Amino acid sequence: MPSSLSASRATPPSASWDEPEGLAARGTLIVLAGRGEHGGVYERFGRRLAFDAYRVRALGDPVADPSVLDEAAKLLADESLPGPKVLVGSDTGALYAARLAAEQTPGIDALILAGLPTAPWESGSWEAEAEARTACPTHQARLTNDPGFRRGALDTAPDLPEPSLDLVRVPVLALHGAEDAVSPLADALGAYEGHPDVRTVTFNGGRHDVLNDALHRTAAATVVLFLERLRLSPELPAIAEGLA
Repeated sequence: MPSSLSASRATPPSASWDEPEGLAARGTLIVLAGRGEHGGVYERFGRRLAFDAYRVRALGDPVADPSVLDEAAKLLADESLPGPKVLVGSDTGALYAARLAAEQTPGIDALILAGLPTAPWESGSWEAEAEARTACPTHQARLTNDPGFRRGALDTAPDLPEPSLDLVRVPVLALHGAEDAVSPLADALGAYEGHPDVRTVTFNGGRHDVLNDALHRTAAATVVLFLERLRLSPELPAIAEGLA
């Protein structure tokens, strides 16, 4: 399963993962990272989705580098990348993904919003930030030892765009941890309320970085099911019934 980083391993702003050789690609996911992150942080998510024959292009943090949004628009317009094309945003990346969709940026077939932030938050220490981000010890260790990751970024409260979900015209999958201290679940559900095209999935015990949390396999499986339904129709017809 080919994987490549676009810069040095010390500070990789973006990363990519392709379908296994011999399989036809089933679609493309373009990931906008959250505060302090870079595309390489999503390696585990990218490899898992690529194994199911979806191409993944993980970009950097739009708060730190606004050019990330231009790069996302270029990827959405790139006809060599197979559709459907789904824009994935985590943390503040979710806000920017929603903004691109609200602006009717060409090429977006659906949105996946993970850990949508709703208010400022302060950790006070790296240990508290790491615990709030993820309950997965493997991912905590990765962030702790990653020279390209910026500690303390969750404490910043820059001017951020509103989700403007009322202007979004594509299906939306919202993923949120029930134990998200950075963006409390009740506040996130309030942001999604009244938008019939938003389907919310809550992860019991989940924290802020849903795609890289202890339940990352369940999150990835949820994403794959959404993508498979999207391939059938934008109305997301049911594929399987009866799983409790």
